[in-house]
Amino acid sequence: MSFWSRRKSLDAVQHIESSRQLKRTLSWPHLVALGVGAIVGTGIYTLIGVGAGIAGPAVILSFVIAGVVSACAALAYAEMASLMPAAGSAYTYTYTVMGEFLAWIVGWSLILEYSVVCSAVAVGWSGYATGFLQSGGITLPTALSAGAFAGGALNLPAIVIILVVAGMLIAGTRESATINAVLVVFKILALILFIVLGLSAFHSRNFTPFMPYGFTSTVGDAKLGVAQAASIIFFAFYGFDAVSTAVEEARNPKRDITLGIVGSMIACTILYMAVAVAALGAMPFTDFAQSSEPLAHILRTLGHPVAATAIAAAAVIALPTVILAFMYGQSRIFFVMARDGLLPERLGSVNPRTGTPVAMTLFTAVVVSVVAGLFPLADIAAVANAGTLCAFIAVALSMLILRARQPSLTRVFKTPIAWVLGPLAIVGCIYLFWHLQPRTRYYFFIWNALGIVVYFLFSVRNSRLARADVASSH
Repeated sequence: MSFWSRRKSLDAVQHIESSRQLKRTLSWPHLVALGVGAIVGTGIYTLIGVGAGIAGPAVILSFVIAGVVSACAALAYAEMASLMPAAGSAYTYTYTVMGEFLAWIVGWSLILEYSVVCSAVAVGWSGYATGFLQSGGITLPTALSAGAFAGGALNLPAIVIILVVAGMLIAGTRESATINAVLVVFKILALILFIVLGLSAFHSRNFTPFMPYGFTSTVGDAKLGVAQAASIIFFAFYGFDAVSTAVEEARNPKRDITLGIVGSMIACTILYMAVAVAALGAMPFTDFAQSSEPLAHILRTLGHPVAATAIAAAAVIALPTVILAFMYGQSRIFFVMARDGLLPERLGSVNPRTGTPVAMTLFTAVVVSVVAGLFPLADIAAVANAGTLCAFIAVALSMLILRARQPSLTRVFKTPIAWVLGPLAIVGCIYLFWHLQPRTRYYFFIWNALGIVVYFLFSVRNSRLARADVASSH
């Protein structure tokens, strides 16, 4: 069988040998919290300012565009996850529907997404932690607070937070998910506090002019407008895909994963829109667009210094939950690819006591720590966006192909008007990809060119399906 036509069967996806199966410990509240933990992070705390600077008050439309595209993709994820209650997310769906080679491309793109997000967020957390220590009279030398490619030697705080999160994941999925849920509550309460205080100072005049830069425009070398802001705001929405990587650990996967994906998207979309309205109504967008902490800046300007401090503290809390959610997803993608033989299979083992992939979690922590400890990531963090868009396109396309190929298949959750929302997700993702910076697209294609080399050097001969083909030919 050609590598291009190798596909996993639905039966093989749903029936995995017990020694390589993850432990089912998560309920739907854990999954919703995992999704919210991944989605609500630095995005809403900082991108509202960045987006407003690019689109003005019309950044609300940018939120709508990014939210609609993400919601369409989320519905496709929910349908595919309920059909295939096994870990691997977009990688697994693509392997089953479109074959091994395209699955490798998607899996390789997800590795890029999760690794870069984890590393970038760890570096961001390091900045907050270093500032917090300095306020307490402890000053870390630059050599230990910045990477070798960022003017220092080693970003120690970034490495520490990654190892702490990895330790939580190794201890047990349910335990780490419970801690994540508690921290998520603090993040939500802080944002609700901002909404209440921001709306109390609401003035409609702050929305005029509503669309100062139009839908898309160029001012000097800068691209401005609603479309450009949407391609950046998209960062604030993705993360629900991490929920689909947990399907094999859900107690009732066919129900709970749908609730986790759709529930986290609905909750975050409502929250984001409310935050955007409160922020834009509280003061002119030009007053907070350049701030690195726009929400705290708005509250301080309105005369709420204690609340501003609480928002800043919530941002510190938000970052580790994002690392947890994405490192969890990263380790599961690595794990399933190893279980399928596309990566070294010894990394696909499960600890019999905790039911977690210890070796793969440690390997993930090492990879992410090296990147976070050495690099500033300012130039490559946006590449995570490209990897996510690639995965979203693959999932929506897989859903449509499976609808056409096996229309009578029993679907616990069916995406409504799939032949409208599926293409909308695909076209929307391509549109957002096109509006990424050229350098971002360049990095993405280089990464996947490297991935193709790795596939043909190792994976194409060592995958379980390839070995099965060899065995059946003898």
